[in-house]
Amino acid sequence: QVLLVESGGGLVQPGGSLGLSCAATESIAGISTMAWYRQAPGKQRELVATATASGITAVAHTVNGRFSISRVNAKNTIYLQMNSLKFEDTAVYYCHADTLLYRGILHRDVWGQGTQVTVSS
Repeated sequence: QVLLVESGGGLVQPGGSLGLSCAATESIAGISTMAWYRQAPGKQRELVATATASGITAVAHTVNGRFSISRVNAKNTIYLQMNSLKFEDTAVYYCHADTLLYRGILHRDVWGQGTQVTVSS
């Protein structure tokens, strides 16, 4: 079953902004570090940003100064704000959780289904 659901992808022009959300479905608790990854066509999946349960965040150097990650634990949700988008930001963006409890059962290495972000003029 799908435990993490991404939303907010779409088409945006270079220099534009887009926000992504990732929400855990019901009956989920105790989510550890969450992250955003992306995978461009023909490339390996890469880490974009992370947010720990205690609120420590980090972004990859490739998006530093343009992207920011935030997390609302009460909503089991993370967000990715993407500004000054470039052609090379085009990718499928995936949400990830290191561990979570679903109906009391521990799940590790949990992925969302991904959302497409396309930067094009």
